[in-house]
Amino acid sequence: MSSSKICVRVLSLPCPPFLLAALVLVLRDKMSVHAGWVDADTPSKYYNISALTKGDNRNFQLVFSDEFEVENRTFDDGHDPKWTALNKNDYTNDALHYYSSDNVRTSNGVLNITTDFRENTFKAFDEDTKKPVAETKHIQTAMVQGWNKFCFTGGIVEFRAKLPGEPQIGGLWPALWLLGNLARATYVGSSDYMWPWSFNKCDPKTRTSQEIDACSKVHHYGLESMVGRGAPEIDVLEAMGGEKGPLPNTPIERPYFSTSLQISPGIRNNRPVLGEQPKKGHWYEGMEYGQKKPICAKPFLLWCRPYPQTEELHLPIRRFVFQHAN
Repeated sequence: MSSSKICVRVLSLPCPPFLLAALVLVLRDKMSVHAGWVDADTPSKYYNISALTKGDNRNFQLVFSDEFEVENRTFDDGHDPKWTALNKNDYTNDALHYYSSDNVRTSNGVLNITTDFRENTFKAFDEDTKKPVAETKHIQTAMVQGWNKFCFTGGIVEFRAKLPGEPQIGGLWPALWLLGNLARATYVGSSDYMWPWSFNKCDPKTRTSQEIDACSKVHHYGLESMVGRGAPEIDVLEAMGGEKGPLPNTPIERPYFSTSLQISPGIRNNRPVLGEQPKKGHWYEGMEYGQKKPICAKPFLLWCRPYPQTEELHLPIRRFVFQHAN
């Protein structure tokens, strides 16, 4: 059995197995904190923060937080105003697990997500025969989502997290990530041709690939016509444990974690070869694999943060979310 711990301050955050707590901040003209989305247990010192990027002098204000101080909260659909724990099979990425809200509870100021061996038999769909079948999975875990509850369009996300398992043992894939609200994670009917589009230009070459494109004159569900929409993805953290050793065709060694921005469409020409490092003239200029840093060498144990540079710290890891208002 493996569990993980997170104290997050983020919005619209789906979370594979581990522990969670959350908060979000945005920049406002008025510096008063709005009630409701901000947890009363969040210390006032976190209500405001300065930008983390050099040259950015803006101040950001907290707009959402969840400290998970209330014991034994449950996250079944409709139980919680901020989060929902799934009760369904995960058929994405060849997942071996079944999601259950039974594996999520709050205790000691964190959201505990536990992975254990438990059998679940459910109705599935055979892609080859196109008929329903009974399928059984033997691992049960949880995913917590903020889908369709709280949305933001920009800002700073911070979280405190402890990832599950041992870094040298593979099998778990904990992640903290954000997804555009027009798609819902693990519901591929909502994400097909929506993810990871972020494109608002009428291009006949992409019309069949983007569900809501800027060429369409037809109004749907109250959305404006001639406006492209989609659901881009920001992976704040995806961790991969495993026996120490390099990944093929990369300078990366396990264990590691990655951060990525996933958007579409990509540049059509001079794309890098799949599985190989980007080269000069390929794809987007200046892109390369990140270098190994002692600060981020042990994602299961240590604090990793690009701005500002910090020394290695023991858990808990802390992150926040802030947003700048127009």
